Amino acid sequence: MVEIGEIQLPDKPVFLAPMEDVTDPSFRYICKMYGADVVYSEFISADGLIRDAAKSMAKLDIFPYERPVGIQLYGHEIEPMVEAAVRTETVNPDIIDINFGCPVKKIANRGAGSGMMKNVPKMVEMTRRIVEAVNVPVTVKTRLGWDEDSKNIMEIAERLQDVGIEALTIHGRTRAQLYKGEADWTLIGEVKNNPRITIPIIGNGDIDSAVKAAEMFDRYGVDGIMIGHATYGRPWIFKEIKHYLATGEQLPSPTVRERVELAKLHLRKSLEFKGEKVGVLEMRRHFSSYFKGLPDFKDTRIKLVTQNDPQELFLTLNYINDRWGAFDTSDVRQTGVYGI
Repeated sequence: MVEIGEIQLPDKPVFLAPMEDVTDPSFRYICKMYGADVVYSEFISADGLIRDAAKSMAKLDIFPYERPVGIQLYGHEIEPMVEAAVRTETVNPDIIDINFGCPVKKIANRGAGSGMMKNVPKMVEMTRRIVEAVNVPVTVKTRLGWDEDSKNIMEIAERLQDVGIEALTIHGRTRAQLYKGEADWTLIGEVKNNPRITIPIIGNGDIDSAVKAAEMFDRYGVDGIMIGHATYGRPWIFKEIKHYLATGEQLPSPTVRERVELAKLHLRKSLEFKGEKVGVLEMRRHFSSYFKGLPDFKDTRIKLVTQNDPQELFLTLNYINDRWGAFDTSDVRQTGVYGI
């Protein structure tokens, strides 16, 4: 069993990474359905939250079905981050997570996200103040360091643990790498095996299959793994990982008909949570990913990402079922064409 504060998780838990414009309530619903142990909100600007910015406030919406659920905050100044954490606590999340890992230039160059890795004392003080201000578990997501010459994750892990965080997620790249190259899990494993570290260590980066997930658990001994980009168009990866860890067997890839039903469910949930206009727009990034790799699909894909009428989208999904329902997806899963 893995514990984050008083939250009890099964052995080898699998987390859904917080992703901007992706991990909204509808996608969290789908990932939870497929077995994600913990899901996270999109990351939320502390400045936006304390200004009552509508977009930031909307991201605080959480629902009973998705627990345990974390809300992730980012910001570059201590007082607004503390105030945002206190406001976040009022919606009763299970976890408040601090984003010290986002590499996006407009965030990092302001000193937020992974930019905070260049100012460890401020990072530690911000974290300490937030831990003291709220009564829910505080966790952190970060990277190995700012660049190849400053991989200071071991120092960061020890100092953040000392001020009270309940778990640490480490993405196996530096900020300078962005998302390029391969994630290096070596330092993640060293942090986990540091005798001073007693909190759960969650590894993140490049896990795109059940086999890879099992390898990361076995090789580096992490307490949990977090999956981000590999969930695009493939939220069933959580089910695949859980099954493989339990049995050593790989599940067959979902059929096209199963993907169609999933896309319909996802669309209905998106409409329910976001309304017609936004619900349709925010489904576009998912639609084509669900059906990536189907032959002669270009014209249908264009319909999926340009239609504004929900009923037309449901009709298009029915057409996909009729046209490609018998297509064998087993080979595409093995060659990695779908949703990596």
